[in-house]
Amino acid sequence: MDELQQRIVGSFAAQGLMATLGARLALVQDGEVHIEMPFSPALSQQYGYVHAGAVTSIVDSACGYAALTQAPPGHEVVTAEFKTNFMRPAIGRRFVAVGKVHSAGRMLAVCTGEVRAFADEGGDYKVVALMQATVVFVQR
Repeated sequence: MDELQQRIVGSFAAQGLMATLGARLALVQDGEVHIEMPFSPALSQQYGYVHAGAVTSIVDSACGYAALTQAPPGHEVVTAEFKTNFMRPAIGRRFVAVGKVHSAGRMLAVCTGEVRAFADEGGDYKVVALMQATVVFVQR
């Protein structure tokens, strides 16, 4: 694992919310990060779907960590804004948030993310949410 991946793994491990959600890093590479979260009744809303807050949390973090892979040296990241479209109810056994950087400059990155719902262990999924996010690079 290279230094950047170690930094992201360490930062992710320090997030209490990700631990509460049962989320884990599934992929870290330049400009792209995947975060996986299992279904839990504790994360559901009144109809039994995974709550939008949990879905949004994992995709926001995936976008933020994707941006961190392209941040200038000595910088961290914070989300400045995001918009999420929910495509369908979040029904599945596990969910994977995919964050990707589309443009990174000196001060900010524009990212997109999607949350995929997997009904079983196979590779078939349905996209349940799409995000567009602006992530700001802040000097440590």
